[in-house]
Amino acid sequence: MDILRSLPIGLYLEQPITWLHRLDPRIKLFGLLTFLLTPIQANYIWRIAIAVFLIVLTLISKIPMRVWKQQMGILLLLAFMTLAIATISPDGFNATVQPRRPIPEINVAPDKVQVTPPLTIKLPQPTTYSYVIWKAGSITVTRRSVDLGIRVCTLIFTYLYAPTLFLLVTAPEEITAAIASVFSPLKLLKVPVVEIVLTLTLALRFVPLVLEEVQNLVRAMRTRSINWKKLGFKRTTQIWLILAERLIDNLFIRAEQTASAMQVRGFTTPNTHLVIWNPLKLFPRDIIFLILLVGLWGVRIWLGNEV
Repeated sequence: MDILRSLPIGLYLEQPITWLHRLDPRIKLFGLLTFLLTPIQANYIWRIAIAVFLIVLTLISKIPMRVWKQQMGILLLLAFMTLAIATISPDGFNATVQPRRPIPEINVAPDKVQVTPPLTIKLPQPTTYSYVIWKAGSITVTRRSVDLGIRVCTLIFTYLYAPTLFLLVTAPEEITAAIASVFSPLKLLKVPVVEIVLTLTLALRFVPLVLEEVQNLVRAMRTRSINWKKLGFKRTTQIWLILAERLIDNLFIRAEQTASAMQVRGFTTPNTHLVIWNPLKLFPRDIIFLILLVGLWGVRIWLGNEV
């Protein structure tokens, strides 16, 4: 199986249609912004909860495992590797210890040097708090390094998987319709909302074409069974340059075909051509999910602040 098919990044899942597919795209867009904005300046418990919530949401949505299993596995592996590296790495926090009492004076006598005993008394630690959690040789795990590792690994997983899940259950036309509905008041300020949304629609439609062209080139190279070790660095570089040039030519051909198809259908400009998006209507399930997201924001403001 091709890697582009096994990792459907940015592709829309047409079948089967889950309850996430049936949600209003405006609600899903608000949910995506919730997942992307709430981890900012949040504590580690909230970041972990958001990552776990994304995993649970994927499981209860009944999306086929073949679609998200490999991709989620790679992201989780990347997140845990980042956590391990950041935890055992130096935290970059230099704690300087200063005595609370003055340094004992040195009394100089003619025959010998007398040092007064220190004024500090070693007392037992009143609490179980320790900045260094674990230390073995040159490897030191501190509280700051653990917090930094959790922050980085959760952000990597959340910021990569949340948009992928959103694109997986939302068609490009629904995304553009939601954006056009949300930013429709900007038309009063003479902002070309329709043109921006149309450009976004064409860009989203063009992503699968790019992946398809890359896939075709990979298949063509596989059928020729090229022995890269015998070619050397110079010839290998020439082949890769030829492939890059061929890919760009094919993409320009696809873009020209898209433009010709729009012209044949009578499309001139967004201002003169009526652009009909998908009709948007809120259902009870959308209201319930919206209330859940608002409650999520309330919990974030109340309990999720960074300490």
